[in-house]
Amino acid sequence: MINAVSRFWTGRTLIIGVPWLWLGLFFLLPFLFILKISLSQAVLAQPPYTDLLGEIQDGLVTIQLNFGNYLFLLEDPLYLQALWGSVKVAGISTLLCLVLGYPMAYAIAKAPSHWRLPLLMLIILPFWTSFLIRVYAWIGILKNNGLLNQVLMGMGVIDSPLEIMHTPVAVYIGVVYSYLPFMVLPLYATLIRLDESLNEAAADLGCPPWKQFIKVTWPLSLPGVLAGSMLVFIPVMGEFVIPDLLGGPNTLMIGKLLWIEFFSNKDWPLASALAAVLLCALIIPFVALRHFERRAEEVS
Repeated sequence: MINAVSRFWTGRTLIIGVPWLWLGLFFLLPFLFILKISLSQAVLAQPPYTDLLGEIQDGLVTIQLNFGNYLFLLEDPLYLQALWGSVKVAGISTLLCLVLGYPMAYAIAKAPSHWRLPLLMLIILPFWTSFLIRVYAWIGILKNNGLLNQVLMGMGVIDSPLEIMHTPVAVYIGVVYSYLPFMVLPLYATLIRLDESLNEAAADLGCPPWKQFIKVTWPLSLPGVLAGSMLVFIPVMGEFVIPDLLGGPNTLMIGKLLWIEFFSNKDWPLASALAAVLLCALIIPFVALRHFERRAEEVS
């Protein structure tokens, strides 16, 4: 019996069990707690929500589930607008990061080996500074009397300061700057492993460089593109700091509404329902994408 238990907790089972234990403790358990709060009612108390377990009557424990928070999210257009605003900002930001990050990752992968590490360090270097400080730095650059307007006016390019702060443009600048490394690093990891003999074979068959990229390099780099897109899209969907500091009142995103509901309105059940909906909106496409990826791998 002891030998069977020891064999169970060694080898493959232990290796697989540690990640599942991590996901259970730091993902599933917090999500269940959020789900529990989302099915309760808001009250003026501490904590500001009711307990799902009611009073014991005739030896039975009653459970009071409130689905009104989810119905309210569907009825109030504000939350649907915020969800659409988050999807739009995350989608456009992911596309911009891909357009900027792919050439950077490709150039680093094709650079001489002794240059790759310094170039990667330049990509990672902003992470050594606080995220909040980096966002505040963009305020000093983009505001009316900031560095950008001073340089452009000094060069005679513009006559009056550009209104960039508190606009969607400022949000996109801040998001792309902050999350660009998350796109570059997975792309680099994929591009560096590509077999150059495939491009050489295509060139020997008379394929021009642009067609080599379309037919060979781009399809083989799609795993890095998908990984980088997920690493950018998912956190931007719940971004709060950048829209709050750089965006204006018209920049409506889920992360900002979550902050308002939790800390200003003290409506924890509604905020928890909003967080659960956001999580499901992110997980379902991700699971579907992974399913299609596995099917494509099986077919190939």
